[in-house]
Amino acid sequence: MSKSVVIIGGGAAGFFTAINVAQMNPSLKVQILEKSNQLLGKVKISGGGRCNVTHACFEPRELIKYYPRGTKEMLGPFHTFQPGDTYEWFERRGVSLKAEEDGRVFPVTDNSQTIIDCFMKEAAEADVKINTQQGVLALKQVEEQWELTLSTGETLLTDYVVFATGSSTVVWNLLKDLGHSIVEPVPSLFTFNIKDNRIKDLAGVAGTSCEVRIEGTKYQAEGPVLVTHWGLSGPGILKLSSRAARELAGVKYDFNIRVNWDSRFPKEDVMENLREWKIEHSKQQVKTHSPVKIPHRLWLGLLSGKAEIQDLNWADLSNKQMEFIHESICECYFRVNGKSTFKDEFVTCGGVSLKELDFKYMSSRILPNIYFAGEVLDIDAVTGGFNFQAAWTTSFIAANAITQRVKKAK
Repeated sequence: MSKSVVIIGGGAAGFFTAINVAQMNPSLKVQILEKSNQLLGKVKISGGGRCNVTHACFEPRELIKYYPRGTKEMLGPFHTFQPGDTYEWFERRGVSLKAEEDGRVFPVTDNSQTIIDCFMKEAAEADVKINTQQGVLALKQVEEQWELTLSTGETLLTDYVVFATGSSTVVWNLLKDLGHSIVEPVPSLFTFNIKDNRIKDLAGVAGTSCEVRIEGTKYQAEGPVLVTHWGLSGPGILKLSSRAARELAGVKYDFNIRVNWDSRFPKEDVMENLREWKIEHSKQQVKTHSPVKIPHRLWLGLLSGKAEIQDLNWADLSNKQMEFIHESICECYFRVNGKSTFKDEFVTCGGVSLKELDFKYMSSRILPNIYFAGEVLDIDAVTGGFNFQAAWTTSFIAANAITQRVKKAK
């Protein structure tokens, strides 16, 4: 009699698991249960509708550095399935990928529908049954199988269950009732709310080579920093929010940051460059040109902290005023009071405790024949395609583990 696999969750991890397990072992009956009427929602909106499939980082030991949660645990899995394997998986199915300058990887079509169409086609050809508007309300073991109680009132018996439900509080509570520990979820990717006259009315202006630090902590990140209507965003800020997600939740998102707006050179060299600039441009007004690589509007905003400086010539600046300019560039302090999250591309830090998983199989150490894939786990990454890569990797390993288990049982 054919064995069956139920994948709970119709997102990226759910589809990738279903397709792989069905293609690895066509004799398995594979079906996806999705509680809503929408499939692959995050795939659709990722990367501004282009789908940031993965990141062009092909060395597992380098790759794990982008995962604040799951760093140690994902090393082994990435040796099994990493971004190079993701490239190959999609290429073999007719989807060409491209890496951009910053390492983010997209389909060459620049359209997330390409990925969705690929998944739907592969699922159909592999005879994966897809059920929408069927949530799982309860789960109990019946001899060697699992009985699922669905939101439709029906029950379903299956041999293997894969949880690929993302950040679902309902599912986390269900798993908690079954004996799993859940690490409390908090937002992981978010921007910083800042009210400061220096950046008021500068929305859209960005520093390209920045370093951001959270005062009083070890956390820092590098990358572009974007001024928004509500504060600061951009890759540098998002990386920092991911790395310090749990700590920032603990202080209720009330903290100080220090921004170096041009981190290409050591601070001492920046000061030396300012002194040389003062000599070379002695008869020019300070506000005319920035001596560092930042937008002119941002330069004027930083100077607004001491408005009287702007109309002075460089030759007229005192040592104290020079020090102010240096600090405004290299050690620019802001008070953060609150956060703004991406409603569409929401990522959480938290989920099923990693201590309770066997990462060789992505299986539960507590419940037999239960597997996990994607964001249902306490694994998350900085922005740039890394969260999708974790989904592909954990899904592939779970699918392969189930396949091998079925073969051994025959």
